[in-house]
Amino acid sequence: MRKILLASMTVVGMAGTAIAADLRVKAPIAAPAPFNWSGCYIGGYVGGAWHDRDGATFTDLGNSQFGAFAGGLTLGRVEGRHSWSTDLDSSVIGGGTVGCNWQAVGSPFVFGIEGEAGYMKLEGSAFDPLINATLPVTALRTTPDVLGSAKIGDWYGMVTGRLGYAFDRTLLYVKGGAAFVPVRSSVVDTCLVVTAGCGNWIISTSGKETVTTWTIGGGVEWAVAGNWSIKGEYMFIGLGHHDALTTCGTSFNPTGTTPGGPFCFTHEFGGVHTAKIGVNYRFDS
Repeated sequence: MRKILLASMTVVGMAGTAIAADLRVKAPIAAPAPFNWSGCYIGGYVGGAWHDRDGATFTDLGNSQFGAFAGGLTLGRVEGRHSWSTDLDSSVIGGGTVGCNWQAVGSPFVFGIEGEAGYMKLEGSAFDPLINATLPVTALRTTPDVLGSAKIGDWYGMVTGRLGYAFDRTLLYVKGGAAFVPVRSSVVDTCLVVTAGCGNWIISTSGKETVTTWTIGGGVEWAVAGNWSIKGEYMFIGLGHHDALTTCGTSFNPTGTTPGGPFCFTHEFGGVHTAKIGVNYRFDS
């Protein structure tokens, strides 16, 4: 009887050991925690910028006596207030970003704020095309000599909010906020040679301003390895034909100061499109 009990206990013990070993082998492996975008980051980018439709528009407002600067002092003046435009060259852009994201555990939505600053320069110039070759050269210009020049940039900055939807390590986002862009413009006429078709007066006006405006866009970002991510992004800066500048200047002719007081011009700037690729390094939340 004692031998039977000992044998039974041995069999039960061996079975328990085998079951425990089997459980250890077949225990499920814990799934890795889902990727989370929370944390602050710094980064850099390169890309390009180009203007929206007319890059810059100049409007000749004349003065208290003449309807426009274009023309001359003699005979009838038939021209009045008018505008002309110039294209702006596209520009390489580059700079840096800094920002922070927050993503609640279990939620695909990512909220963030971002600052961006970098280099951008779009510039161009064009002559006022207003001419009338049917009248004597002493009445109206037959040779363009009123040059309008404009520049957007040298630098720019943005402060934006960001809303994204995460598919694990891929983040689709939209962003929008404020942009800060310097603009410069001038109108210059240095020709007094009436027989060459120039108007018989000269002028030089210029001005500059840093415009605060809006920006909106979006992009996609991929967390590629460790804390590094890459992104592609498009942003539109809404200068929106902002009347950034009105400049006035005294005009001179061969006999002295042109009557009627200073001549004035307004300078409007179209919107700017930007596209970039960049890399970010995210610090742990």
